[in-house]
Amino acid sequence: MTSDLAAAPVLDDIDARPGSTASLLRTLVGVFLRPLGGWISAADLVALAGDLGIEAGPARTGITRLKQKGLLLAERDAGIGYRLNPAAVGMLERGDRRIFEMREMTDADPWCLISFSIPESARSIRHQLRRRLQWIGAGVVSPALWICPGHLQEEVEQILEELDARSWATLFQASAPAPAGTLEEAAAQWWDLAALRAEHLAFQAQLTALPSEPFAAYVQLIDRWRVLPYTDPGLPPSMLTADWPGRRSFEEFARLSAELAAPARAHVRARTTGRARAV
Repeated sequence: MTSDLAAAPVLDDIDARPGSTASLLRTLVGVFLRPLGGWISAADLVALAGDLGIEAGPARTGITRLKQKGLLLAERDAGIGYRLNPAAVGMLERGDRRIFEMREMTDADPWCLISFSIPESARSIRHQLRRRLQWIGAGVVSPALWICPGHLQEEVEQILEELDARSWATLFQASAPAPAGTLEEAAAQWWDLAALRAEHLAFQAQLTALPSEPFAAYVQLIDRWRVLPYTDPGLPPSMLTADWPGRRSFEEFARLSAELAAPARAHVRARTTGRARAV
């Protein structure tokens, strides 16, 4: 996997606003193209976009953007269509684990500390590093010292390698932090928990507005949820208030996902006319 191709779809995850045409198309491709064998005809992809309420013109524009981002490759197979870029498969598989298997820390779990000193001549890399660390749910202890759950260390190392910044960073495995105040107070300083709480509550409120048709409901459900398992690090109980809404969000997502997945896949099977139909 080249770094350019690996990074582009990840940045698209950050840039595409959930509910937008770009985001819905990306979710559609990420969820269904692998079970289809990695290829779909252009007509079928536009038709499925139409089932999400996206008109043909904006759908084609959005598909072009996914090609530019490195997620899709134009390829004639059983007709004119698109193949999932093999370089994006690993990223999508990591996304699956985040989206469908959100991890929550216990108070005994280890942490990963990221200390870095990047020269001014590479400030664009410093900006990208902070942006990517924030995207995976890392907290800011100080501008050059970040903290994240220990199980994310491999992702941190990959980010550093992709940005060619490994030589400027040192990683530490650590036990529970010992701040001057309480862990709950420290967490509120290191992460924007107020904004994260608002995102969880907004997600829960949006569930009442899902479409009645299972395919559209399933894609919208995942599209609205997919950012939260990244931005929410799954902090341990000692760092959260008793009424933290994260657990309820995941339980509601898991329940609805289980209900909608099979009929959504059946819809895609009925819609697609390409060679591979093993959804």
